[in-house]
Amino acid sequence: MNMKAHKVWLVDDDPSLRWVMGEALREAGHAPRDFSSTEEVLNALQETTPDVLITDIHLPGEDGLKLLRELRASYPRLPVVVVTAHSDLQTAVAAYQGGAFEYLPKPFDVDELTALVYRALQTTSSPDIARSFEAQSVDTLIGEAPAMQAVFRTIGRLSNTNLTVLITGESGTGKELVARALHRHSPRSQRPFIALNTAAIPAELLESELFGHERGAFTGANARRIGRFEQAHGGTLFLDEIGDMPSALQTRLLRVLAEGEFYRVGGHEPVKVSVRIIAATHQSLETQVQAGQFREDLFYRLNVVQVHMPALRERREDIPQLLEHFMQSAARELNLEAKRLTADAMAALRDRSWPGNVRELRNVCRRLTLMATGRIVHRSDLAELLNENEGESFADANPGDWRSALRAWTRQQLADGKTGIFSVAAGDMEKVLIEAGLENSGGHRQQAAKLLGIGRNTLTRKLKSTDSDQ
Repeated sequence: MNMKAHKVWLVDDDPSLRWVMGEALREAGHAPRDFSSTEEVLNALQETTPDVLITDIHLPGEDGLKLLRELRASYPRLPVVVVTAHSDLQTAVAAYQGGAFEYLPKPFDVDELTALVYRALQTTSSPDIARSFEAQSVDTLIGEAPAMQAVFRTIGRLSNTNLTVLITGESGTGKELVARALHRHSPRSQRPFIALNTAAIPAELLESELFGHERGAFTGANARRIGRFEQAHGGTLFLDEIGDMPSALQTRLLRVLAEGEFYRVGGHEPVKVSVRIIAATHQSLETQVQAGQFREDLFYRLNVVQVHMPALRERREDIPQLLEHFMQSAARELNLEAKRLTADAMAALRDRSWPGNVRELRNVCRRLTLMATGRIVHRSDLAELLNENEGESFADANPGDWRSALRAWTRQQLADGKTGIFSVAAGDMEKVLIEAGLENSGGHRQQAAKLLGIGRNTLTRKLKSTDSDQ
């Protein structure tokens, strides 16, 4: 594995901007080289090629788009990032059609630039990485609740270490954000952070995804493929939903952790790697160990240090701050004016059960930003915007007391002279269960069906039935 600094070339006629970008890239561990014109960079390309090239569009002589076309013809695997102060639809389309890896309008944050360079470097080491790369989250860990302060302290104590960490907590609580924070504050921060959700990959493909394969290892293996372990060499491999890993792969993972080497599928030569493992699960691995579903020795290997992410309902004091943060970020993401919540609306959202945790809250903020008609979101707006019947919903009752809530709802409906409420309640209950299962599984239908204890075909049929009723 090549550990040298990557060559990143900068082409811009603004010397101050070249200096700023160069310093940022140098701090990120790269070896930048700058040019002021297309002629200079084309001459330099006669001698060597960079790992990534960043170019402005408006340059002396040939413009950046023409340079991009020449590079695409002569150096098709060279990732090119296009930057410009004149960001309009036509320019963006021309850049992408010309083969740009990414298009970045000025002004931009240098952290955004270094993140793009990191992504571009993945394409040079393996084309597969570009397809599977999960972009770094722009969200940050937020919270003043005691449970979150405990998480922050643990991250602080683990900084500058390479210890293996197991992150626990319900789905949607932000476990990957913790993993990224642990990586960012570790000695491996300048090396790759590779994330893989083991529950999202079919069992028969997971081995190749983790360890790669040699050409001809199986039908369809037309070329060598580098797996996630090799991609993460020198850095961190985040294995989300580790509790869903098949037992055979648990054995292989244990061997890699113990020996620091593995064999690609179909390979005969050992591959040595230095990778820090951070694992996460919403399940109780202790219970799975007792049930014989998870290897006890692997559990102890992973559980060197445990970080528990609290559910959102356990840190309600953080909800107003999170709402403020996500409403602002949703406005930027959707390029809309930021909406403001009234105190009553804020209180109503604070009192929700939030079964999907922070992930659900973030999506609600996106929906409110997109759908709310005015700049101010009132409590009376929430029922329609969140697809709820205000005063008639029992879906947001205390999770431990849903039967009482359903009983009270039933009595009220009967007292109001309503009829046919059995089908209404059963349909709503079924819808809530399915939505919660899909939310918990990240939209993975097979996993949601497994969690709910129903067949995948049954889940699909009920989803179609729900859609047709709307």
